[in-house]
Amino acid sequence: VQLVESGGGLVQAGGSLRLSCAASGSTFSINAMGWYRQAPGKQREVVAGITSGGGSTNYADSVKGRFTISRDNAKNTMYLQMNSLKPEDTAVYYCTADVHGSFRRYWGQGTHVTVSS
Repeated sequence: VQLVESGGGLVQAGGSLRLSCAASGSTFSINAMGWYRQAPGKQREVVAGITSGGGSTNYADSVKGRFTISRDNAKNTMYLQMNSLKPEDTAVYYCTADVHGSFRRYWGQGTHVTVSS
C-alpha cells in the first residue's frame, strides 16, 4: 500500500484547508485509516481516525468540532477537512492505513500545514 498526501500549505488563522490522502497498491486490504501530525519540536500525535466503511470516526480533543475526517473508498482517498485553523495546528500531517490481517501500519510522506497568526 502506498499513501500520498496533498493539500497542505500556508493559511491564515481562522482559515480552512482540505488534506487528501490517495492510496494505491493493495487498496482492497485497507482497513482503518487515520491522520497524525507532528509539530516542530514535538512528538507525533494522532489527529483523527476512521473505520473501513467510514461509519465511525474519532478525533483528538484539540481538533474536535473543527476537523472532519472522511473517506471515499471508490476513489481510494481519505480526506481531512480542517476549519477554524489555529497557529498551533501548524505541523506536518501524515495519513496512515492499517490493513486486514496485519499489524503493520502504512504511512504517507507527509504534507506541511502552516497557520499564520
